[in-house]
Amino acid sequence: MQNTNTYGGAGGHPGSAPITAPHSGARNINARDSHISPSEIAVGVVIGRASEYFDFFVYAIASVLVFPSVFFPFADRLEGTLYAFTIFAFAFIARPIGTILFMSIQQRFSREIKLTVALFLMGTATVVISFLPTYSQIGTTAIVLLSLMRIAQGVAQGGSWDGLPSLLALNAPEHKRGWYAMLGQLSAPLGFLIAAGLFAYMLDNLSTDDFLVWGWRYPFFVAFAINVVALFARLRLVSTTEYTNLLDSHELDPAPVGELVSTQGANIVIGALAALASYALFHLVTVFPLSWMQLYDTRPISGFLHIQMWGAGVAAVCILISGLIADKVGRRTTLGTLAALIAIFSAFVPMLIDGGEAGQNAFILIGFGLLGLSYGQAAGAVTSNFESRFRYTGAALTSDLAWLVGAAFAPLVALGLGANFGLGYVSLYLLSGAVGSLAALSLNRKLEIRD
Repeated sequence: MQNTNTYGGAGGHPGSAPITAPHSGARNINARDSHISPSEIAVGVVIGRASEYFDFFVYAIASVLVFPSVFFPFADRLEGTLYAFTIFAFAFIARPIGTILFMSIQQRFSREIKLTVALFLMGTATVVISFLPTYSQIGTTAIVLLSLMRIAQGVAQGGSWDGLPSLLALNAPEHKRGWYAMLGQLSAPLGFLIAAGLFAYMLDNLSTDDFLVWGWRYPFFVAFAINVVALFARLRLVSTTEYTNLLDSHELDPAPVGELVSTQGANIVIGALAALASYALFHLVTVFPLSWMQLYDTRPISGFLHIQMWGAGVAAVCILISGLIADKVGRRTTLGTLAALIAIFSAFVPMLIDGGEAGQNAFILIGFGLLGLSYGQAAGAVTSNFESRFRYTGAALTSDLAWLVGAAFAPLVALGLGANFGLGYVSLYLLSGAVGSLAALSLNRKLEIRD
């Protein structure tokens, strides 16, 4: 049974203030009487997701540049990278489990406790990775430990859902919903920019031996520190009385997963598939090309990371533009149009990647541009379609499924297909994501993506 001492409207009378409990001290300390605007909610979304994306990209880049040599020295470069990408996927498989587990913790205790435990688990798993012995030191135990920590990261990611993205989607002004939808997505290029910058700096200033022995561990320490800062920042936001009342007024509390799936399953599936093109492209311009350059030594990795950082800047600008476009033509139209453009772009993937530095640079900059325009509107596509009492859990599981279907195995599949069958199959992979998005949007024209 849910602890009614923590929440107001959801557990008692609608709009009632939360009942103070011993563990609600943070709310009392941070309580204020001012109105909370969508902009303030957006700040919370950006802070919360920035740390998650940084963690994501630190691990992803390390899976290309570090883990094949450190944890899979017995395999050739291709096999080692594919092994690393397999472990990379473990977090996305574990993420829905984490969502369900931590929803139970929230029901039993509070949002604050759930968020604290989740981010503490994330920080612990991240810092343990930074201290892991190598395969040459402890053999397969190192691989097992890396896998366990990656699973722990996935469970923690599922538990870090704070409800603020859903709250933002529901409170954004009618004529600016596209604009506010994109704000949280800015965390993705920001996280990649910082992670890529750290690795590029180390590659430029450390010898290969120093980088593989100790240098690669530094970004994981930074990730731990960012998680600590993000924890306190997010607690400061979600623990106030005003945020609690807003969350509860929309009944943004955990709901039974079984009932959610049986009654709202179509919204979950369609919400995940609607952004499939964005998630497929997400990896094909970040992790995949980095692994391709590393595998075939086509150019210096640090220089390529710098180009990707420029691409992240392009993506950030295009995410901002996506908000303006979506508010004029609608989010559903924006997603559908960009899925079609991504489908067209997929035909040029082999030519650009095999086109020398100029072609590769064009692939990165154009790809990041399309990613920004599409990904800027990919979040929370069906939040408003869920019945009010299912919005919190439904939005979380939709996000989990979108990452699982669109992202979990993308680097593994793309690199495996490209290396074994040619880059044309990478094009087909990206095309399939675009077709999936268009099909999902077409099959449910009544899907309410608030325009």
